[in-house]
Amino acid sequence: MDDYGITGARVDLEVVVDLPPERLWDLVTAVHRVSEWSPECEHTALLDGTVDRTVDGGGRRVAVGTRFEGRNRRENLVWTVNCLVTEVTPPHSFAWVVLDDAHDPERPSSFWRYDLEPGDVPGRTRVRHTFVHGPGNSELRRIMAANPEMAPVILDVRLGELRRHMTETLKAITAAYA
Repeated sequence: MDDYGITGARVDLEVVVDLPPERLWDLVTAVHRVSEWSPECEHTALLDGTVDRTVDGGGRRVAVGTRFEGRNRRENLVWTVNCLVTEVTPPHSFAWVVLDDAHDPERPSSFWRYDLEPGDVPGRTRVRHTFVHGPGNSELRRIMAANPEMAPVILDVRLGELRRHMTETLKAITAAYA
């Protein structure tokens, strides 16, 4: 089967936001709240039995192995994904994979990552937000396979859309909590 250049396709976003790293960390790891900020994600939920409940204030924080689901909408297309947290290094690195129907974390449909470091001014954070399409199945892969003559355009449009959504999500987090 032709890959159409999708495996390894990525979006790398780097911005500086007006929140200190510790506060931004609390927000980007609050996976159950992503739908409050994302223009694409309609709903997220932590899945039972996967939450580290030993945080200050009785909150819910993710840990490596935490599973969560997200329901996304893009125009008339709605889909639900299951995710697995793969790295939690407070307050610096947070990563997860989106699992495909095989649920193999070694072959996910995509990888997502936040890297945070103090900005050049106190109270600011340099954020690197990364998306990489994995080797697993995804709706994007299916759409490209069904339209091979348009595959490069479909991929470019989707990567541009992801970049915009990643940017909008960080702006919404910052605006709401600055």
